[in-house]
Amino acid sequence: MKQPCVYIMANRRNGTLYTGVTSNPPKRAFEHREGLVQGFSKKYQCKMLVWYELHESMYDAIAREKQIKAGSRAKKLALIESLNPDWKDLYDTLL
Repeated sequence: MKQPCVYIMANRRNGTLYTGVTSNPPKRAFEHREGLVQGFSKKYQCKMLVWYELHESMYDAIAREKQIKAGSRAKKLALIESLNPDWKDLYDTLL
């Protein structure tokens, strides 16, 4: 699945959040889940895909990622809660 996507990973409900962008959502989510991504998400065990948004172009996805990262934590939590109020791991919805 090659599809520009912005996503948020978490280590638990209301826990540490990681926002990223990718052109291959299933592969990238798998890498996070398995701890294959070095850095912040591995250090804080952000393995649950709690929110994602597909885009037509990588340019649009990157612009949206920047908008989300510039927002407050409260805005990120509200974004997650609006589409995934139970904080389920959405990994299986990508496959």
